[in-house]
Amino acid sequence: MPSVLVLGKIHQAGINRLGEAGCAVRELPDHPADLLSCVADADAIIVRMTRIDAAAIEAAPGLQVVARHGVGYEAVDVESLTARGIPLALVGDVNSGAVAEHTLALMLGLAKRLTVYDRATRQGDFAVRDSFSARELSGKTVLVIGFGRIGREVARRCACFGMSVIAADPFVEPSTVDAAGYTHVSDFRSALDRADYVTIHVPKPPGADYLIGAPEIAALKPEAAVLNLSRGGVIDESALREALLAGRLRGAALDVFEDEPPASDNPLFALDSVIVSPHCAAFTEECARRMALACAENVLAAFDGRLDPELVVNRQVLD
Repeated sequence: MPSVLVLGKIHQAGINRLGEAGCAVRELPDHPADLLSCVADADAIIVRMTRIDAAAIEAAPGLQVVARHGVGYEAVDVESLTARGIPLALVGDVNSGAVAEHTLALMLGLAKRLTVYDRATRQGDFAVRDSFSARELSGKTVLVIGFGRIGREVARRCACFGMSVIAADPFVEPSTVDAAGYTHVSDFRSALDRADYVTIHVPKPPGADYLIGAPEIAALKPEAAVLNLSRGGVIDESALREALLAGRLRGAALDVFEDEPPASDNPLFALDSVIVSPHCAAFTEECARRMALACAENVLAAFDGRLDPELVVNRQVLD
């Protein structure tokens, strides 16, 4: 009976699918203290946030596949997996719609000052409506950094709200963006001064440099707002807070943080101009089910030798 280790909570549908296929499933929370002993008998690992490093891979002599519950894999040592001939499988395009919806929810929350208005109304300050501080998305310009599956879904939804879309992605042909009715730029920095909203949907860049640091924030309009639904560490949170406090930015929305989970005294949490959520953009009931089932199917396909190469990061191990 194959042994599948699940690190982090996934939808029960995925657990059921593995059980129905005759797998022994062991569920643990993310980041177990005794990870090396936990992986010792694993034939497969489904992982959400736990770091799967060389030591963990070496500690699992029977490991046949690692299935990532998502599409990012910064926390997985792909090189060590490849050296062992073990595939790393992703879920594919099952979460782009959910993340795009969450992006628009946060964008609307910033525009309409929903958290501020909600709190004021609950506290009896009905006159907050006379501040006229809400804004409309229609007629505004959004800079979408990263025009992959999620970025394209975000752009499509923004366009439906009457926004002008600038798509920044050096790896996408301008003709592809033009065909969708948007403006293409290879370097997002060239469009920062035009953006009312900047929304980020790219992997975390290698190295210590921020994609959005103090120079990029300084290039934005004071009325602009920044949203990060990609990875923590993409934005310099200290520089972001300084700009918000100084009135050099209108707002920010973060679904991801440099440190996760963030400390309860994170300085950004004290700002009315900031909306936060717990790295949950993809975790609707529907999307959680799709991701769990995709992970389960990747595990079962790996056991049967029929794993889809399009879902494998290190597909050379399939040759």
